[in-house]
Amino acid sequence: MTEHPASLNLPRVSPSPWPVFLTASIAVFLISIDATVLYAAFPALALAFPRAPASDLSWILNAYTVVYAVLLVPAGRFADLYGRKRMFLAGLVVFLLASLGCGLSGQEWVLTGFRALQAVGAALLLPASLAVVLGAFPPERRAIAVSLWGAISALGAAAGPSIGSWLIELGGWPWAFYLNLPLGVLSVWGASRLLQDVPAEGKPARLDVVGVLLLMLGVGSVALGLVQSESLGWTSATVLTALIGGVAALLVFVWWARRVPAPAIDLTLFDNATYRSVNLATLAFGMAFSMMFFSYFLFMSGIWHLSVAEAGVSVLPGPLLVVPTSVVAGRFAARFGHRPLLVSGSLVFAAGALFTMLVPGLMPSYLTHWLPALLLTGIGTGLVLPSLSAAAVSRLDPARFGVGSAINQAVRQIGTVLGVAVTVALLGHLSPQLSDFRTVFGWEAALCVVTALLCLSVDTRPGQQ
Repeated sequence: MTEHPASLNLPRVSPSPWPVFLTASIAVFLISIDATVLYAAFPALALAFPRAPASDLSWILNAYTVVYAVLLVPAGRFADLYGRKRMFLAGLVVFLLASLGCGLSGQEWVLTGFRALQAVGAALLLPASLAVVLGAFPPERRAIAVSLWGAISALGAAAGPSIGSWLIELGGWPWAFYLNLPLGVLSVWGASRLLQDVPAEGKPARLDVVGVLLLMLGVGSVALGLVQSESLGWTSATVLTALIGGVAALLVFVWWARRVPAPAIDLTLFDNATYRSVNLATLAFGMAFSMMFFSYFLFMSGIWHLSVAEAGVSVLPGPLLVVPTSVVAGRFAARFGHRPLLVSGSLVFAAGALFTMLVPGLMPSYLTHWLPALLLTGIGTGLVLPSLSAAAVSRLDPARFGVGSAINQAVRQIGTVLGVAVTVALLGHLSPQLSDFRTVFGWEAALCVVTALLCLSVDTRPGQQ
């Protein structure tokens, strides 16, 4: 009897991981866009909801980032324990339905609620996405894969305001959310066909509801205090109560997390010096990054009086540099580690922030007074954001990829919340002056210098532990 060739013991060809990477990256691109797209829509939202003060409108941005930051960590554990494919698809479907609800909202409080629901979906999706990418690639190719994944995330965050500005100009602010639907459906189709669930590597852990609520209360209260500080003053009872209460809630969370078996954030991860430094750096850079884009659009509309579409085009050169820079950076990190990229990238970004603080004036002069800063911040973003994501998981056991990356992304979102709150506090009044913007740009530069200093202790060189 002749044996069929298909039954011979031939070497099995592993399927290419790139279709899985593409499917995961589409979803990550969408949720990264939504984290920043409303920076461009803020003036349009102020016109659409004229009775709402700037401090209330800021919660359309911050409701997303607060909920996203707090739920990322338990969602990371769910991806590890309950299945990456299941969490990926569940998060993506919730995100898309909430995006539709955002676009159909007719009142600011309804929009804020759907933004929070969007964040639930995004939180379920993101750590599952990175875990899927890490599982699809062999260990020797993971550094490049994670750098590319981080580059897609950084590109979405960086390009969100530019993409949003065009859509808002053409169809109004709801199209900042409708843009998610066609690509999201494509990602659902790809995930249902390509993704494989990995068996759970532990017993399912109960959700730390107390920890999640403490985190949400702490981060939200600090953001509320910062946002209200401009209108009410730093000595206001409301501002002081929010700030002190928020810090107290975060301290109580640390106390709680050290005493429960499965806390919302596993603080033992921070025993690793590199992981600790990377997350502190992520907090500082997350603040600077969000302050940069938010203030750029407010500057373009408030000082140079450009339209939303013109402002979107004007900031585009920076985002276009993110992916090519990240690709080169990923190859470098695979050989030499992330520290040189993180330190140099933070300083390049700081140089761009200093340029905007010192050079642009009241009269528009794009090529000489703005473009150089965009090129510097674009290169800096491409070096830093993907490297922070990759460095955070570089020393973790594969079973902790989901929760470890989720904590890092949560820290970044907390930085975003604080950055938006500070920007609204300094620039959210009716007619911010050039000096107000220069103060914001100075804070961005300082935060990037802090990022560089924190990254000096990061060591992810191959072969080092």
